[in-house]
Amino acid sequence: MLYLLLAFVVTLILLLLILTNNKSHRRKRAALVKLPGPNAYPIIGSIHIIHQVNLTNVFEKMTEFFTTYGPVLRMVALHRYAVISMDTELNEQLLASSVHITKHKTYDILHQWLGVGLLMSTGKKWHSRRKIITPTFHFKILEEFLEIFDRQASVALHFLAKRADGRTAFDAYPYVSMLTLDIIAESAMGTKVNAQTDKSIPYTQAVKEMTAMMAWRFLRVHIQNEITFSLFCPLKKLRQMKLISIMHKFTRNVIEKRRQELESKEETNEESDIGSKKRMALLDLLLQATINGKPLSDEDIREEVDTFMFEGHDTTTSALSFTLHLLARHPQIQNKLLAEIRRVYPDEEENKFTLMNLNELKCMECVIKEVLRLYPSVPIIAREIVEDFKYEHSKLGSGVIPAGTEFMLSLYGMMRDGTRFEDPLEFRPERHEQHDAGTNFAFVPFSAGPRNCVGQKFAMYEMKVILVNILKRFELLPLGDKVAPILNIVMRSETGMQLGLKERM
Repeated sequence: MLYLLLAFVVTLILLLLILTNNKSHRRKRAALVKLPGPNAYPIIGSIHIIHQVNLTNVFEKMTEFFTTYGPVLRMVALHRYAVISMDTELNEQLLASSVHITKHKTYDILHQWLGVGLLMSTGKKWHSRRKIITPTFHFKILEEFLEIFDRQASVALHFLAKRADGRTAFDAYPYVSMLTLDIIAESAMGTKVNAQTDKSIPYTQAVKEMTAMMAWRFLRVHIQNEITFSLFCPLKKLRQMKLISIMHKFTRNVIEKRRQELESKEETNEESDIGSKKRMALLDLLLQATINGKPLSDEDIREEVDTFMFEGHDTTTSALSFTLHLLARHPQIQNKLLAEIRRVYPDEEENKFTLMNLNELKCMECVIKEVLRLYPSVPIIAREIVEDFKYEHSKLGSGVIPAGTEFMLSLYGMMRDGTRFEDPLEFRPERHEQHDAGTNFAFVPFSAGPRNCVGQKFAMYEMKVILVNILKRFELLPLGDKVAPILNIVMRSETGMQLGLKERM
């Protein structure tokens, strides 16, 4: 009886959508008819094809779609029109636009967790938040974070040494995840969560479970809305509420603690134990920031801290884990990296990291870029076209993607495009030695244009420091299963990131 009622409600909603948006529907259909795509039936569109896509096969299916229909295609489902593109020329025009920066409506499922911070906001709010946060990643502040990267990497070495028997494969992902969480917490929030030494922290478990649930919802159109999610999956909805409560409680406690520390520091004119006189965490900047003369509210601050904890943790974990896995399976490249590390850091006793000597790790930078080309942490970007997007294309000609259309950019497809990269499936770091290894918009692991990743330099320096520490201590061995990429908000592997370790002599 309940399912019949739900089916009636959904059918009624669909009929209302058709009646109220019929004019818009015809306009979108007329504008997009020139683009290839699968057959679309009345009302349901191509949902019979979309239904075949899941977290495990999404990259395989997208490759299949692009092979069948070309690099740009249209999809229709439940009265929703979408353009899916791996075409660099078209995607460049969208990414470079200062107008089409609105996130896709599926990101709404993250609102209850992340609010409307830098990741989710648009318009004036996005511009004001970006202006506040950008100075956090100034090179002088980044240099002060290097000590955190190094110290937390040393903690990771202690735990990795227990797996370095030279014979046994293990999944490196959990170790990297706890390491990057410790780093982002101390650098972004100015506090230590000790995730590597205390793996039972409720916050870390909640983040892991929440990201998996969000990814599961992303690919299910009928439960992207909170109302339908509550109706169809009431137990999961309750669990989601519990996870959000755990994460928000943790973040609010950290914000309040940090606020008290800063106030105490001002009163006593003393340096805090967390964050020296010259080091300023993102949270410190937010606590002191104003917009139009008014300080940010506690909720504003929480939104940004939660956003950076999520983005700065999960994405770097993915990139670094894939890097370790691939280096384990390419010993010649691993040895080349080791030689570079020993040249730049010859003295064990004076292994002090600076931005200058990290910039000398050219080979390492090429390796990281090649890993991100093959396995971008964020493989798909989605935008909502809020006003008509007019394009000029060498093959498609002139055209308009009308307002209300959903636009999916496959970064995964773009960076594996054989017309842009020779032998695109091969792991060849040397292709990045030349600046023209791909145009700026052919290689976009950190996105591009106005909404590019504000923390990309932070992530690159963090990965370099960690890789130096690991490669100097251990040899990475090609043990265990190969990666099997799956979509989990950020890219992960169904088989984990398996490898073996052996202490270097």
